[in-house]
Amino acid sequence: MDMLALYRQNIEQILTHYSQFKPIVGDTERFVSFDRTRDHYHLFTIGWNKHQRIYGCLIHIDIRDGKLWIQYDGTENGVANDLVALGVPPEDIVLAFQSAYMRQYSEFAID
Repeated sequence: MDMLALYRQNIEQILTHYSQFKPIVGDTERFVSFDRTRDHYHLFTIGWNKHQRIYGCLIHIDIRDGKLWIQYDGTENGVANDLVALGVPPEDIVLAFQSAYMRQYSEFAID
C-alpha cells in the first residue's frame, strides 16, 4: 500500500473512531465526511440542545502535497498524537490551526 493510501486509511479510522462517541450535551449526532477525490476529511456534530442549534466541525484534516494538514482539532488528546500512534511520522503532519511562526516550536512539520 502506498503512503497516501495508508494516510487516507489512518484518517478515516481515527474520524470513524471519534464519531462513535455520543456528545454529552443535547440531542446531537456525529457525522463523518470523506472527500477522497480532493482529500478533505471532516467530523461534524449536528443536532439540538434544547432550543439551540448545534452544528460544528470537531476535526478537519486535509492531505496536501503528501502531508496531513490538521485544519481544526477539537479533541482533548490531539488528533496529531493519534496519527503518530498509527505510525505517521511527525514530519508529515502540519498543525495548520497554528500560525506558521508557532509551528516551528512543535515536533511537527512547519508546512
